[in-house]
Amino acid sequence: MKKWFVAAAALILVLAIPAAYAAASSNEKPKSATAAQAQSADKNAAKACKAERASMGIEAFQKKYGTNKNLKNAFGKCVSSKSKDDKDEKNEDDDKDEKSSGVAKACKSERASMGAEAFAKKYGTNHNLKNAFGKCVSGKAKAKGKGEEDDD
Repeated sequence: MKKWFVAAAALILVLAIPAAYAAASSNEKPKSATAAQAQSADKNAAKACKAERASMGIEAFQKKYGTNKNLKNAFGKCVSSKSKDDKDEKNEDDDKDEKSSGVAKACKSERASMGAEAFAKKYGTNHNLKNAFGKCVSGKAKAKGKGEEDDD
């Protein structure tokens, strides 16, 4: 009789564990919209890098993006930089509060008119010139603030 109870208990455990696991995995939340957008942006960045590599040739592409000894990490560096740029632009465009004031709009239009590289050279101050937009906005905001104080 004891053997029967032990066998029944073991059978219940064997059947209950997979059922509990299946129930837990079916309750998982789907990917958030931001995760799906990030994955989409990464795919777009990879497509853009493939097209750029095809247009300029592998050796030139590796010289432009490669950073290690044999420049074999060029594709990954390209995708990484393009996906970061996409995220930065998306964050700048999504900020509709005070960041998209007249000052930020002026910097966006200036960047569009003169090109991203020239804009970065003009305003960027760090090693990779990625802070150009922020420096533009803060500089124009400071200048605007001084102008308002003079009007009083």
